Amino acid sequence: MYKAVREAVRVRVMRALMRRMRAARRDAGMVTSEYAVGIIAAVAFAAVLYKVVTSGQVQAELQQIVGRALSGGA
Repeated sequence: MYKAVREAVRVRVMRALMRRMRAARRDAGMVTSEYAVGIIAAVAFAAVLYKVVTSGQVQAELQQIVGRALSGGA
């Protein structure tokens, strides 16, 4: 009797583990369209950041910061 119960429990546990493994594989990673949207968003953010950093006012501020750092903070 104990062997039958133990075997039934083992089978149920194995089935549950297999279901979880299959579900994890189905949901793992992004699909191609999600990659495309992510890449487009990253490129757009990089373009905006580049425009901000290369603007005249920001460049002047960055040059002042670097100049103060090189002159010892004076």
